[in-house]
Amino acid sequence: MTELAKTFDPAAIETRWYAHWEEQGLFRPERTGAEPWTIVNPPPNVTGSLHIGHALDNTLQDILVRHARLQGKDARWVVGTDHAGIATQMVVERNLAKDGVKRTDLGREAFVDKVWEWKAESGGQITGQLRRLGCSMDWANERFTMDEGFSKAVLKVFVQLHRDGLLYRDKRLVNWDPHFGTAISDLEVETREVQGSFWHLRYPLADGSGEIRVATTRPETLLADMAVAVHPEDPRYTALIGKQVRLPITGRLVPIVGDEHADPALGSGAVKITPGHDFNDFEVGRRAGIEARDMLNMLDAKAQVTQTADGLIPAELIGLDRFEARKAIVARLKEEGFLVPYVDKDGNEHDAEPRTIQTPYGDRSGVVIEPWLTDQWYVDAKALAQPAIEAVRSGKTQIVPKSWEKTYFNWMENIQPWCVSRQLWWGHRIPAWFGPDGIPFVAESEEEAAKLALDHYAGDASPPSKVRFLDTENVWAGNDVFGWVGKPQDISSSPSDARTLTLRRDPDVLDTWFSSALWPFATLGWPENTDPTLGGRYANDVLISGFDILFFWNARMMMQGLHFMGEVPFRKMYLHGLVRAADGAKMSKSKGNTVDPLGLIDRYGADALRFFMAAMESQGRDIKMDEKRVEGYRNFATKLWNASRFAQANGIAASTTLEPPAATLAVNKWIVAETVACVQAVDLALADLRFDGAANTIYQFVWSRFCDWYLELIKPVLQGEGAEGAEETRAVAGWVLDQILVLLHPFMPFITEELWHAMGTRSNDLIIARWPIADARALDPAASQEIDWVIRLVSEVRAARTELNVPPGARLPIHVRDASALTGERLGAQESVLARLARVDVTQGEAPAGGALQIVVDEATFVLPLEGVIDLDAERARLTKAIAAAEKERDSLAGRLDNPSFVGRAKPEAVEKARADHADKQAEAARLQAALGRLG
Repeated sequence: MTELAKTFDPAAIETRWYAHWEEQGLFRPERTGAEPWTIVNPPPNVTGSLHIGHALDNTLQDILVRHARLQGKDARWVVGTDHAGIATQMVVERNLAKDGVKRTDLGREAFVDKVWEWKAESGGQITGQLRRLGCSMDWANERFTMDEGFSKAVLKVFVQLHRDGLLYRDKRLVNWDPHFGTAISDLEVETREVQGSFWHLRYPLADGSGEIRVATTRPETLLADMAVAVHPEDPRYTALIGKQVRLPITGRLVPIVGDEHADPALGSGAVKITPGHDFNDFEVGRRAGIEARDMLNMLDAKAQVTQTADGLIPAELIGLDRFEARKAIVARLKEEGFLVPYVDKDGNEHDAEPRTIQTPYGDRSGVVIEPWLTDQWYVDAKALAQPAIEAVRSGKTQIVPKSWEKTYFNWMENIQPWCVSRQLWWGHRIPAWFGPDGIPFVAESEEEAAKLALDHYAGDASPPSKVRFLDTENVWAGNDVFGWVGKPQDISSSPSDARTLTLRRDPDVLDTWFSSALWPFATLGWPENTDPTLGGRYANDVLISGFDILFFWNARMMMQGLHFMGEVPFRKMYLHGLVRAADGAKMSKSKGNTVDPLGLIDRYGADALRFFMAAMESQGRDIKMDEKRVEGYRNFATKLWNASRFAQANGIAASTTLEPPAATLAVNKWIVAETVACVQAVDLALADLRFDGAANTIYQFVWSRFCDWYLELIKPVLQGEGAEGAEETRAVAGWVLDQILVLLHPFMPFITEELWHAMGTRSNDLIIARWPIADARALDPAASQEIDWVIRLVSEVRAARTELNVPPGARLPIHVRDASALTGERLGAQESVLARLARVDVTQGEAPAGGALQIVVDEATFVLPLEGVIDLDAERARLTKAIAAAEKERDSLAGRLDNPSFVGRAKPEAVEKARADHADKQAEAARLQAALGRLG
């Protein structure tokens, strides 16, 4: 036994124990023949650092991993990082810029080498931070989405999807980031409220018979307008459908089409349609019969005005930035009489109506995202989604909480093609080579691509006999974008001829979500490992992630896993909420309300932060960050530390048995039963992924049952000379403390491992100990009922003494009436306990007349005379006054809450506070009334 320090210091033990576990290989101990249990972590960006969301996500995963390991399973937590294409490229480009070097100065190959150098030097920050949190990951098999094995899997999946007809090249609108010159995913777009303008325009009918008015927040896009839409049943416009308008500035003739996208109740009911620059307009254009290849594009990759295919944009606008073009176009519209002035409430005219506009921005570039029409690679997500939908409907994969199923189905049933190409240099290069006619040849190697190409062109008049590969970096032609968009490059020096076929490598890379969608099986050895279960680890047992990546990651893993493995990737999918600021607001750097989890660990220890995350994680709800609660859980750890010091001081040591020791004393039978009940409740909670239920069950058992009651109840036995049952009590107390340490270990791994070893010599570390068995044979209902009775009686006496201001040191006689024989026996058996914990002396006979405190427990009434102990009249007056004050505040708050104006117009947090205050005052009034009633 190692004597514990007087003060609990988390920092002193955390680093030491984590290093010990990792060095000894205890995160993945050798367990031949054991049941496999597997979970994969959502791979954080290699550029990332630990944020509060990571802390929640990984804490929940570690709880399940440690629990499975304690159950004797071969638990493996697959760990790795994501190459984070755009984020990593941005970091490295920024570093190069400090030395005056551009990416294009180096060329692709040299730049990628620089990225690998950066990863080796700086890319492991977050993995060290996960260690600080206590994550028991399989570091010995750490993966990276661009390591050699994983890259082979990505290559195989892309090629196979293409062969299966599920991956193709198409011209569609994408979220285009003009700063980085690449398409980005929806997750990389953040919507901000911007104070903008709403312009109203006149579009004259081509036949000169009138005009139609439209409104827009982006007047510059009229340069690429291709239609005006009206609702087909809008009586104002039905006669105009099929006619044409002549657009201002360009003079382009465009049709008026009927489409339900136009809402008659909004504005004029007519909508300008720019299919090449708006996602809704794109669909309207397609419904109107406009093919994507024919849609006009008026912007280049830098969001500067470029000439449209019909050549109608005036020369003076070519090359202008989109926002400069906006100013020039508005001025020209006004000059030529096509701008309808906005008249405010005071009768003043303005060029535009002020509006708050939801505007998309690149989350990393900070520039406005442009819907842009480009050729990209797409996955047929609709076809892949069908088995994934059925897997959830049939229960093969269970979504927890179940309420998320509706959202999952809605998105999957309306899923759009998935754009998987990005115009970057860092990432998985797309394995496609283009022939002279633009036909792509998709293959796992150049040799295979060459064979496909030679076979394809074998029927030509002069078929090629050899292939030359051209690795282009910067190729574009007008609005037809091929790969990275930059300075035009003349590639005519490498023409195809009759004997040699030139194939151009696609310079694009894959979206990082494409590669991470393979995480549950590519990390486990696929495709080299051909075992369909990958050694019993596929399907994974559970996935834990935030609900915010349900579509970007989870659903795509479902689709790819089912297609390539023929089985769901995980049996359960647990979706947790967000960690919000204390006021419920979403955390963001711009608001300055983010919380650094490493700072919390520095102040309170990793165990306290982990326990906070678990205790607050309630299915289907977000977590409000509350540093006082984190501090409270550090205090909880301190209480357990001090309880262990008490145990050491009283001869209580590590248990030598897995089964509970034999017990004869009621208090020992009771604590054994309470321990078994705690184990049962924790088992059920973890099986249902009720992290809050499991954590709070353990908390209440440790704090209340073990520390506050059991240790107090056994003090006379332990500290009395030759007290009967002392050795039994030491054995039982040691066994219970061991069960506590094992139960608490998944939540608070560091302090529990420290206490495990401090309590005596062990044959193994706690991290690989055995999970407690909830054996109902250890229960003794009679003993449990007796101690519960003691606790209730002592609690009632203590509460009543406090409410009536009885001096703490005053000893009171206690009389009982209407008691059963059983209650009489209990009074006799527990007399010394009542004397010590409630400061009452059991007294025979009727209570004397006069004021007295009365308590009812079960069938008996306990009477404690108060004459001469307190001033009864003064106490009655104090209680009456306090009751009146509490009831007045209660009724005032009730009045506010009954007022619809207050509930409807006040801030939600103000209403919630009023409700909480009302409940507090109502409870206070009831408690004081009960106290007054006890005086008789």
